[in-house]
Amino acid sequence: MRLAVLASGSGTILDAICSAGIPVALVVADRPCGALDVAASHRVESELVERKSYAKDFDRDGYTAELIGVLRGWDIDLVAMAGFGTILGKDLFEAFPERILNTHPALLPSFPGWHAVDDALAYGVKVTGCTVHLATEEVDAGPILAQEAVPVLDDDTVETLHERIKGVERRLYIQTISEILERGSVR
Repeated sequence: MRLAVLASGSGTILDAICSAGIPVALVVADRPCGALDVAASHRVESELVERKSYAKDFDRDGYTAELIGVLRGWDIDLVAMAGFGTILGKDLFEAFPERILNTHPALLPSFPGWHAVDDALAYGVKVTGCTVHLATEEVDAGPILAQEAVPVLDDDTVETLHERIKGVERRLYIQTISEILERGSVR
């Protein structure tokens, strides 16, 4: 299976994936970001499919079609989102059915969305965690592939809790991706 990683940020998850020896065929970023530098440092091919607008005029379907074209052009079989900030249109999920992975810093279905760690602390939970799931058109709602709990400490801040979750996330995501690549299928 040929793996592509979609990224938008600093590339810490991408770095963990590459450092673990997982073969990444392509990294795609939606904006200039550190993940492109991480890809270069690991000698992984990358493409910038730049999102041109963050306003209401953003053409989600057009952007999604462009991304599908890039992924198909590289003969990608499996897609792993790694902090990818753009919500994609349904055509991507139809083009790669049950072959798009994502990770989330909470025990889904609790605390979906972009502010999961903040929301968990605000709610006062004693345990949160990390979820690896299949990405679907509905954000953070796809079938769960793996989860691991992380305790919430009394003196936790968003930053300290998120750092502990990230440690689990990197390990759990790598483990899940490795198992999928070994099997040759997601399930």
